[in-house]
Amino acid sequence: MYFPTTNPLSLVNEDLGVWAPADHQRIISRLNVGLGILYYHEKAIRLEPLPETMLDDSKASPVPDLSLVDNDSDETPIIIEVCKTKGQKDDIQKVIQLIDNDLYGIREGFIYNYKTQQWYRYRFGDGGLTTESSFSDILQLDLNAFL
Repeated sequence: MYFPTTNPLSLVNEDLGVWAPADHQRIISRLNVGLGILYYHEKAIRLEPLPETMLDDSKASPVPDLSLVDNDSDETPIIIEVCKTKGQKDDIQKVIQLIDNDLYGIREGFIYNYKTQQWYRYRFGDGGLTTESSFSDILQLDLNAFL
């Protein structure tokens, strides 16, 4: 197990993967495994699921909990954030900003609140408005099926 050398109390935050609550990590794991089986074994989707992937190696950037990457185009068409109620508003804003900035080819973003079991979707061109949905138009899959 990895233990950082910094003071753990200064890092206790849901947004930092190493110190995220087990429920948070469990949701990411379930999504990663389910989508990973479709990508690696069944070859049923063309996007590779990568947990906590840096979108741009050249500088620090916000890191989604799960990115679905198109390795042919080096773009990230789908991102997923997992949160609890306290961080939901910030995660929705993060997803909207990443998509609206149009820097990484993100076309769909999802936020899953594991406390309320609600999904929110934001798509490029949605004008800042999210919808309650776990269905990915790009994958033609309901992401909630993996939970």
